[in-house]
Order: sequence, then structure tokens, then C-alpha cells
Amino acid sequence: MTRMFSDSAKIFIKSGKGGDGHVSFRRELYVPSGGPDGGDGGRGGDIIFQVDKGLNTLTDFRHVRKYVAGNGEEGGKRRCHGKDGADLVIKVPEGTVIKEFESKKVIADMSGANSRQVILKGGRGGNGNMHYATSTMQVPKYAQPGQEGQELWVLLELKVIADVGLVGFPNVGKSTLLSRVSNARPKVANYHFTTLNPHLGVVDLGDGQGFVMADIPGLIEGAAKGVGLGHDFLRHIERTKLLIHVVDAASTEGRDPVEDIRAINHELEQYDPKLLSRPQVIAANKIDVIYPDGKDPVEKIRKAFEKEGIPVFPISAVSGQGVKELLYHVHRMLGELDSEPTVFEPEFDLSELSSGPVLPFEVEKVEEGVYRVEGPRIEKMLGYTNIDSEKGFEFFQNFLKKNGILEELEQAGIEEGDTVRMYGLEFDYYK
Repeated sequence: MTRMFSDSAKIFIKSGKGGDGHVSFRRELYVPSGGPDGGDGGRGGDIIFQVDKGLNTLTDFRHVRKYVAGNGEEGGKRRCHGKDGADLVIKVPEGTVIKEFESKKVIADMSGANSRQVILKGGRGGNGNMHYATSTMQVPKYAQPGQEGQELWVLLELKVIADVGLVGFPNVGKSTLLSRVSNARPKVANYHFTTLNPHLGVVDLGDGQGFVMADIPGLIEGAAKGVGLGHDFLRHIERTKLLIHVVDAASTEGRDPVEDIRAINHELEQYDPKLLSRPQVIAANKIDVIYPDGKDPVEKIRKAFEKEGIPVFPISAVSGQGVKELLYHVHRMLGELDSEPTVFEPEFDLSELSSGPVLPFEVEKVEEGVYRVEGPRIEKMLGYTNIDSEKGFEFFQNFLKKNGILEELEQAGIEEGDTVRMYGLEFDYYK
């Protein structure tokens, strides 16, 4: 059973959470009150994408849609550092473009030199309480929580990397041409549905000369609007440097080859006007079945397109007639173009996902209606904020809210009118 080619997939990725810092104190014989010795949490695992040359489809991502890296371990006693979370390496075919799902902005293009990239960084591990001893707070009972991992829905799109794309309606002979000129062996049959898998073949012209050619899924009108396999077809054309329009010059199915080429160019323009600026060559195929009565259809194609600078080569993919001339001409044209593959530039800023370090603090219910809050940043912040001024007090309230301290107080059971103590200061709590 042949597997259906799959060239786009939506998946969820999440990096690991950093391990929490630990709260502990030295307990040694003959040392009445040991200092803090809580260790730091481990780093969360990264989500890494890596090119695997052995893959050529995204089919596996249809079955597994969730990818989560390992969490960092909590720090331990005696300054023990928690273990880092395991990185998760996701293997993809070369040419896979990773996009943020909602905006469709490019995060990374796994092509060319870019064969391995960290997409989501794991959260940092939190500091243990050994970091927070000060002259005023010698037994800190708080540590820093680990930073949360980053998460994202992404769209994977496989865009074939080939120098030359064969385009044309179904049954014009693209698969036959590719199998004749390269090492590719696509199944060739007279089907009216189109090839699903873009077959790649290396065309070897001898003396180390050659190029990569792709038989791209057959186009049907309306492709730019996503009809049928339209977008799948057009997605693969974005990387090719040159297009060969294969047309049935003999009109064996009653189609007009000139109209076919115009229809394909119209679809290219609808999808992305830049595609029309790619050099084009026309392969007028099936000349072995042209009957010598009446007008020469190849001349009609030449008359329509050579004035636009598009060369026309009469060929027979079945017999091989004219194929060598076509290939050498295409090779010469490629020699005049940039040899680097088209790589899509990143558009999505992953730093938007990053959150700052998590604030270490402790909330404790001292007695009925009285709560104590401690933490190094809180102490420092109270030292430089004038909370007697309206503006200063508003800044202080926002600080407590933003860092989750008010939420923690509510979870501890604080009610309106209760007292909050912070470093020698007392406040009444009101929502």
C-alpha cells in the first residue's frame, strides 16, 4: 500500500518548565542554626528541529500532534542542583518551513545551511534559597520558582527544494519526462486525478553537470483559491528557480496547449505575482503522435510565447526526441541564475514568547487576619519606592499584582480589612 504524500501538518510544541529552587537549611551536629543550603532547579528541555535527509514527507505528524520537552528537576538539599530536562529533537525533511499557526509567519526554514535549530527554549531553573541570605534576612524561607516553558501551535509546510519545476495539467507527460531524464521512478499511468507526491529526480548531464528537477502535482484551474490540490501544487513552486511548462502539443485529450499555459500562468499570478518573474521554458510534448495533416501545433505555441521571451522545445518524453536539447538549454539558463536555494527569512519573533524571571517570595499566615510577605525583590523595591505618594503606592500595588503576590495572598485566605506585613511596614488589604 502506498502512503499518501503529506506536505503540511499542524502540531503543538512545548519546551520544558525550569525546576523550582529548593528551600532547606544546613542541619549539622553541633551547629545550632545552619544557613540556607537549598539548591537551584534544573533547566527545562528545548524543542529542537533537525533535518533528516532520509525523510521526504510530513506524514508522521498526522499521527502525533503533541511534542513536549522534559521539565527540569527541583533543586535539592545541600546545594544540590536539579537535573536539566531532556531536550526534544523533532526530525523533519529538508525543505520544511515552520510557521506560527495563527499568523502564518515564518519561524524557521529548515533548508540549506540551516539543518538544526532551537525553536523553543526551555525555562530557566529557579534559584534555591542559598542565594537569598542577606544581613536582614539570614534564614530566607523562599526560593525562586522555575520559569515556565514556551508553547506554540505551529504549521509545518514541506516546500520541495528543486532547481526546476515541471508544471502542467494532468496527463501531459510530466511523470514520463522525469522518469526518462532522471533517477526518479514515478508511477506513470493515464489517471485524471493528479500526482500527490512531488517526485524529485537528479538530471545528470555528465562531467559532474546536472540539476534537480521536480514533477510538481498537476494543476487544475482554481488552484490559487485552494481548489483540489491547488495550494499543495503552488507551495512547491516557491523554491524553484525555473519552470518547464509541459503541454500536450498533440491535444490528445482535446485541450488547447496555448490556453493551458495561459491558465497555469494565471494561477501562478493569483497565488504570488513574483512567480511570474521566474524564467520559463515550454516543452511541447507528444510530438510523436502529431498527425501531419493540417497546421503544426508547435508553431502555434511558438507564435504565442516566443515573443514573450519563452523558448519552446518540441519533445517526445516517450521516444526521447528533442529531450537532450531541452535539458542542455535549461542547464545553461540555470548557470546564469543564483545557485543558492531559495530560503525563506524568519518573520515571527520568538522573543515575544519569553517571560521574565519568576519572582521568589513567601506568603505566610502569621495569625488570624495577619499575613506576612517576604522576598528579596520586595525588600529592594520598598527601599526605592515612596509608597506615601499616590503614584508610588499605585506602582507598588501593580508590582504585587503583576508578580502574583496578591493572587497568592487570596489563595492563603486573606479577606478585606486583613493586615499584610512587609519588612516593618503594615498595610490593610482591600480589593
